[in-house]
Amino acid sequence: MSLTEADRRAELLGAAAPLGATTAFLQQGDPSLSAELTRLADAGTETVVLIGIRLGASGPGHSWLRRIAAHWWRERVGHRPALLVATRLAAAADAVTVAAEVKPITGAEPGLTSAAWNEVPGHRHQVLVCRGPRCTAKGADETLAALVRRLTEHGLGDDDVLVTQTGCQFPCNQAPVVSVQPDDVWYGRVDAAAAVTILSEHLIGGRPVTAHRLPRHRSDRTGGAEEG
Repeated sequence: MSLTEADRRAELLGAAAPLGATTAFLQQGDPSLSAELTRLADAGTETVVLIGIRLGASGPGHSWLRRIAAHWWRERVGHRPALLVATRLAAAADAVTVAAEVKPITGAEPGLTSAAWNEVPGHRHQVLVCRGPRCTAKGADETLAALVRRLTEHGLGDDDVLVTQTGCQFPCNQAPVVSVQPDDVWYGRVDAAAAVTILSEHLIGGRPVTAHRLPRHRSDRTGGAEEG
């Protein structure tokens, strides 16, 4: 369901093999759910049971598994297998069971669009949390969890601070890396405690945190570089 599962692919594959199952991802992992459903349908599979797994502290809700599966089912041309979706997410790879309670996809599920998702959010800040391989290995998932948890405690949502997970942001030696836009402020070695400090002092207080701030070098139009 989330980036955490894409990072822990080997663990999921190991849990899927004894069940005769395969894996697919809703975001930033291959194969995508749509691609895997197409492969199974093209192979003549008659029934597919989908069990969502979310190992991290954040990620899309269970309803998104049904939305994506239903969208594929409606758009599919040719053979369509019956799709059965587990009624709840698994929180661990070894918690997946073929005896899970399931509910069929009918095609009447909500689509991928909504009036609520038509406009760019009015957030003051966008926080980009690097989830590249080095940052993830250094605990970026814990950084993200601490940030989201504290935002929730302060009653701040997407219209205040929009948190986005990204691929590599490049200063990998400083992992975990977090950048704050539109302030163009970059932070390094952001563990959970540092994330809480950045939220309190920068995102709420308006003062960048010197202790974790990284120097910002920009290329000018003449080919040189300037430091911000």
